[in-house]
Amino acid sequence: MDDVRLRKPTERNCERCGRQERWTDDSWRVVTIDGERATGSPYCIHEWDIDGTFLPFEAIDGGEQADA
Repeated sequence: MDDVRLRKPTERNCERCGRQERWTDDSWRVVTIDGERATGSPYCIHEWDIDGTFLPFEAIDGGEQADA
């Protein structure tokens, strides 16, 4: 069995208001696009684009993604 590594998401988008965020060293930060922050709506209960296509595990030595 190959060793596996846990991958973490590095960006997320709200499907309702368009807010975009990227993970920095310690927290999620709003993305700036063409000089403007993609904050979306301050009243939105964000629906993040989590759809099951992100695979959180990958093989370390083979470079191939491991089965989740």
